[in-house]
Amino acid sequence: MDKQTILTTIKKVKENSHKRNFNQTVDFIINLKEIDVKKQEHNINSFITLNHPIGKKVKVCALVSHGLATKAKEVVDKVITDIEFEKQSKKDIKKLAREYDYFIAEATIISKVANTFGKILGPKGKMPNPNAGCIINPATNIKSIYDKLQKTIHLQTKNEPIIKCVVGTEKMSDEEIVDNTLTVYNNILSLLPQEKSNINSLILKLTMSQPFEIEGK
Repeated sequence: MDKQTILTTIKKVKENSHKRNFNQTVDFIINLKEIDVKKQEHNINSFITLNHPIGKKVKVCALVSHGLATKAKEVVDKVITDIEFEKQSKKDIKKLAREYDYFIAEATIISKVANTFGKILGPKGKMPNPNAGCIINPATNIKSIYDKLQKTIHLQTKNEPIIKCVVGTEKMSDEEIVDNTLTVYNNILSLLPQEKSNINSLILKLTMSQPFEIEGK
């Protein structure tokens, strides 16, 4: 799959989409074959950093000690300190999970984070993950982590052999969308046991548009 093929598909997607009252996301769907998601070795669960932000704000919540709270508040969208953990009800945590894309946590209180938030954030794939740089310490440059998360996406197969992710929005340039799409594709190939042979189809679509298959996968 080359850049021109992706670009041609993006143009088709945009040309066949009706104007909406919001900035639609560009969704990239990878349908897999000969992948058994019940097998651990076939599961995909990876974070990758794109070359361009995905075009919409990625909201980040920090779970930290009181000593790191001031530093975190200067950067992230919400801070909850460990002394506030016991005030968080299941309803509160479910709301947080819906509202925030990533959670970062201070390493020294990670057990408290797991005890308070794990049962709800865990199944949703939102527990602070070291692979995404979401476990921090007082020396961590939180602004750098925050900026990186604006370009980070989570690739998962979940319960079916399909990977869905956002690679941009319709207001982004076609070139940026192409670059992000190709970055995802190349990363997926490196994660699949038989690379291209495990790909059944590749699809691009807007939030509320007709899907179009990328030819020549």
